Amino acid sequence: MNHMILLAAGSSRRFGGNKLLAPLNGKPLYTWGLSALNEVCRTRKDCTLTVVSRYPEIRDAARALGAKAVDSPDSEKGQAYSIRSGLQALGRVEEKDFILFLPADQPWITSQTISRLLDAAGPDTWTVTAAFGERVGTPTLFSARLLPDLMALEGDRGGRKLMGRPGQPCLVVPTGSERELDDVDYPEQLQ
Repeated sequence: MNHMILLAAGSSRRFGGNKLLAPLNGKPLYTWGLSALNEVCRTRKDCTLTVVSRYPEIRDAARALGAKAVDSPDSEKGQAYSIRSGLQALGRVEEKDFILFLPADQPWITSQTISRLLDAAGPDTWTVTAAFGERVGTPTLFSARLLPDLMALEGDRGGRKLMGRPGQPCLVVPTGSERELDDVDYPEQLQ
């Protein structure tokens, strides 16, 4: 099973307001990543979708699509708290499962790239990440064997430190464009 988690709980400090609700081409920023993940879930039988957000309107939108939605009241303490909230919401996870994380401020990611990440994983896979050329980014897929390490993350550091550890190689899947790896930190990026 592939468990996909949209991280939509950030505080948008550099943006100057809630960037996840800011419009991009007429739709709130968070909806682009949510739509890509939902499209993957609709076309595959091996997926679950969970949205972690401290914003009720984002949780409501996730539930309207049939996704699980959970609050992350400690998200201002760092990304690790949102990761933990999402993992705890999954319930039973088997060792052969995989967990994909996508930050909701990455609107140009495509469902095709997400599907390629899922397809790249096999029984011996530890992590799979998206890249364009030498630039490595997210989303990233983690083997459920790394669940204890993911739960132990602290502060504003994501799971990048778990990628490519000795004996645990990281597979790299190319995106269709470099733009897919871009996230939004400033209002002018939405122009």
